Amino acid sequence: MRIAALRHYAFDDNYAFASWAHNEGHQLTMYDVAEGAALPSLNDFDLLVICGGPMSVYEESGYPWLREEKRLVRQAMDTGKFVLGICFGAQMLAELLGSPVYRNAHKEIGWHAVERTSEGHPCFEGMPGQFVSFQWHGDTFALPEGARLLARSEACGVQAFAFGERLLGLQFHLETTPVCLEQMLANWSNELVDGPYIQSAERIRGEAERSRQSIAWLHRILDGIAVQLFSQRGQM
Repeated sequence: MRIAALRHYAFDDNYAFASWAHNEGHQLTMYDVAEGAALPSLNDFDLLVICGGPMSVYEESGYPWLREEKRLVRQAMDTGKFVLGICFGAQMLAELLGSPVYRNAHKEIGWHAVERTSEGHPCFEGMPGQFVSFQWHGDTFALPEGARLLARSEACGVQAFAFGERLLGLQFHLETTPVCLEQMLANWSNELVDGPYIQSAERIRGEAERSRQSIAWLHRILDGIAVQLFSQRGQM
């Protein structure tokens, strides 16, 4: 499987995806689109991963490259590619599916509980009924029409959704490593203000060992995507 991952900040650690791709014999290519890298073509990938980012999907005037990225993601959706959106990426999928993205009532930063709903999806079946994942976001969105709500949290009504069998959006960050977490705390410390769902740097660091389990869950999701992709290929 060929994986194209769109990265939106320089210190975003690709370890979670790279380790899985290496172990499973897949090809991963990272594209630093916020740094001006050329986007892949549709023929370059089987799975498109839209990574997180500090910008908002509606800030096209400040980030003009967003228009081209959205065009690529729309083409991937329309041609039946598998697409996994994470945080900013999930918000982009929601917007392209017709749901406006907007500021949430509260920012959600730190290690927070996420609860699955009764809805199922083949690529999400490896996730437990309740789990803790790293979060760092201020935006949210309504569930797109026709999508399945897979998970929610106390602060955010849509934590995971699926649209059909090939589009999956995750608001939370299973991919976060301790190294990337430290970079987030160093670069975005101004966001750690008093708030009901904003944890202190000390608490965030104190729970950094959770990243190992989180990455294992992400690998289960990627396993599910790979199974679905090769199964559907076999039916063609």
